[in-house]
Amino acid sequence: MKILVTGGTGYIGSHTVVELQQQNHEVLIADNLSNSHQEVVNQIAAITGKTPGFEQIDLSDSGAASAFFKRHQGIHAIIHFAAFKAVGESVKQPAKYYRNNLVSLLNILDAMKKHGIPSLVFSSSCTVYGEPDTLPVSEEAPIKPATSPYGNTKQISEEIIRDVAKTGGIEAILLRYFNPIGAHESARIGELPVGIPNNLVPFITQTAAGIRPQLNVFGDDYDTPDGTAIRDYIHVVDLARAHIAAVNRLTNHHHSEKTETFNIGTGRGYSVMEVITAFEKTTGIKLNYRITARREGDVPQVWAETSQANQALGWKAEKTIEEMMFSAWQWQLNLNKQNQ
Repeated sequence: MKILVTGGTGYIGSHTVVELQQQNHEVLIADNLSNSHQEVVNQIAAITGKTPGFEQIDLSDSGAASAFFKRHQGIHAIIHFAAFKAVGESVKQPAKYYRNNLVSLLNILDAMKKHGIPSLVFSSSCTVYGEPDTLPVSEEAPIKPATSPYGNTKQISEEIIRDVAKTGGIEAILLRYFNPIGAHESARIGELPVGIPNNLVPFITQTAAGIRPQLNVFGDDYDTPDGTAIRDYIHVVDLARAHIAAVNRLTNHHHSEKTETFNIGTGRGYSVMEVITAFEKTTGIKLNYRITARREGDVPQVWAETSQANQALGWKAEKTIEEMMFSAWQWQLNLNKQNQ
C-alpha cells in the first residue's frame, strides 16, 4: 500500500517508516524538519535498501497541504505523527501548539475526505489520562483535564477525529503511547532531542557520554517501592510495529468502530532507579546522578493495561528494559562517532 507518514523523519516516525518499508509498503514522508533532519531519510534507506518519498512541508499551511495532496494521489492510509511535543514550551507558547497541532490535523482530515483516503492512525499519548485513579490504566479510564497545552492538543485531536469519523468516509485508530525509548538495532536512527533533553533516557546516555555533567533524579519520596517515579517504557521498534498492526486492522476492515483507541505500552512499570540500574548493568558504566526535588506536574506512577491492543491488534511489546537501554547506548555511541 501507499502510506503517508507525517513527521516521518522524527524519532517514532522514522522507526515506523523502516517497519513499513520492511513490510513492502510504499512510504511517503511529509515533515517540516522543525525538530528533525533530512539526513534521516538517507539512514532509513541505508537500513531498508529503499529510499522513502520525502517532501518538506508545513501541513498547518492549508494552501501547501491542499497542493501536496493534489500532487500525491492514491494514498491508502495516513499515520499522523507531525506535532510539536515539548510540554514546557507549550505552556509558554500555547497558541503555537494549538495552531500547529490542530490546524495540521484539520487539513489532513479535509484532504482525506476530498481525496478518498479512508484510514488514519493517530499518534496520541497517555498524557490524556493525567494522574489515573487506578493502575494499570485502561482505555476506559476517564480523560482528566490536561495539565499542558500540548496534552490538551492530544485530547482535542482525539475528539476532532471521533467527530469527523462519525460523519462517514474515514476510519481511525488512536494509539495512546506510554514512554518510547531505545533505538533501531542498526544504531542508524534514534532519539535526537534538540538542546537539553526533557526525557530520562537521552539524559542518561548523554550523561554517560560526558555531554551532560550529571543526571538529575527528580524526587525519591514518591509512594513507590524505591521512592522514584514509575513509567511504562516501551522500545520504539515495538511501538513502530503497533502502527503497522493498526494500519492492517483498518485496511483489512477488522475494526469494530469508526474510531478505536488502544494503549501502547509493555503493561509493566519501571522506576527511574530501575532504568538507571538496567543501563549500568547492560553497559558496565556507572552513572553520575543526584537526587533533586520533584518536578512540577510529574505523575508519581503510571503504566498501561495493554490487553485490548494485544488481542485486537495481535500485537505485543517484546523487548526488555535491558534491550531498550543497550540500543539507546549504541545509538549514543554512533552519534559520538559522527560528532568527532
